[in-house]
This record gives sequence, C-alpha cells and structure tokens, in this order.
Amino acid sequence: MRLLLVEDDAMIGEAVLQVLRAEHYAVDWVRDGAMADAALLGEHYDLVLLDLGLPKRDGLEVLRALRARRATVPVLVATARDAVGDRIAGLDAGADDYVVKPYDIDELLARIRALLRRSAGRGEPVFEHKGVSLNPATREATVQGQPVSLSAREWAVLEPLLARPGAVLSRAQLEEKLYSWKDDISSNAVEVYIHGVRKKLGADLIQTVRGLGYVVPKE
Repeated sequence: MRLLLVEDDAMIGEAVLQVLRAEHYAVDWVRDGAMADAALLGEHYDLVLLDLGLPKRDGLEVLRALRARRATVPVLVATARDAVGDRIAGLDAGADDYVVKPYDIDELLARIRALLRRSAGRGEPVFEHKGVSLNPATREATVQGQPVSLSAREWAVLEPLLARPGAVLSRAQLEEKLYSWKDDISSNAVEVYIHGVRKKLGADLIQTVRGLGYVVPKE
C-alpha cells in the first residue's frame, strides 16, 4: 500500500517514515501544503497522513481542495491541534479520522489499518480467500492454516489483490503499491513478485488477465 505522509517537523516525519516503511508501506514524505497538493494531483495513494499546521498552505486547505476534487482517498489527520473545534473542523472538512500529537504509534498503525480496510469495502481485520489468510496487523500469512513467509514486496502485491477478489489491477497500479518516489523500479518487478507469491501460495491464486493485469478470482 502506498501512503502520503504530510509532516513539516523533520524529527517527527523521519520517525513516522521509518515506522511505516518497517510495516512494509511504500511512503512518500512531503513537508508543506503546496507539495502535498502537487503530490495528490500527480499520484495515487491508498491513504494520506496529514498534519494541519503546514508551511505554504494549511492542512485544512489541502484537505478541502482534495475533497472538492471528489477524491475518495482516506485521510487521517495527525496534528497538535487538540481543541474540540479543531477536531470537528478537520472531520467536517473531509477527514476520515483524527489523532492528536503526541500519539501512540501502535494506535496510529491500527487506525491506518482500519481506514485501509474500510476503503477496500471490508470490515473484517483479516483477509481470507480460498484458504489463504493475511493478517495486516501481525503481517502473518497462512495457507490452509500453515504459516508462509512472504517478503515485504510479495505481500505488497498480494494484499491489494486479495482485498478485492475479482478486481483486476494493472502492472502500473501494483507498482504504485510497491514503490515510493526514491525507489528504483525494475521493469519486471511485479512479474517477479507475482511469481514468488504463486510459488508459495499456489499457482492459481493470482491469475493473469492478458493485456490488463492481475486478479484473484472470486471463485
């Protein structure tokens, strides 16, 4: 999953960036509202972690502009503005959730997982399909109840497919889940990781749709 971190405090941003990457998220980090606007206009993200007190353009303005474009990406506001009125303003501007600094990092990660589940149209915390189970909270994968070790990028291509059985994702869409701006993208990376998943979880779990991409069939 690819996240946009919008945080102007260098120490906080670096710490959160490292935590998110350790959780196998691809993360782009910007430090002001103008850069956040540009990133949101040019890239697709699965979730935005948004500070409000930003240079150049306030976070609430960024959020309102995002929703004015009818973008549905989940937005988790993470800010030091702790007054009830500030929380109400953030939620009414289009935020999906709101946490106040200093926040507990485990709670932040749990809120991110919850928003990603909701955006995928799922309520259950564990993805299960055709005997394959993925638990985003523990990063555990099983096949018929037996644990299987997936690399971070094998997980990154499998999770969005397993979250939406029947939905075809193109190679470009899967690359967006794998890489942030600073990563080098290999031309056949998606194919390599799909091959790894098939080898570990079964050749029929992910199917190739010629000319379109990849899908986990519903049946």
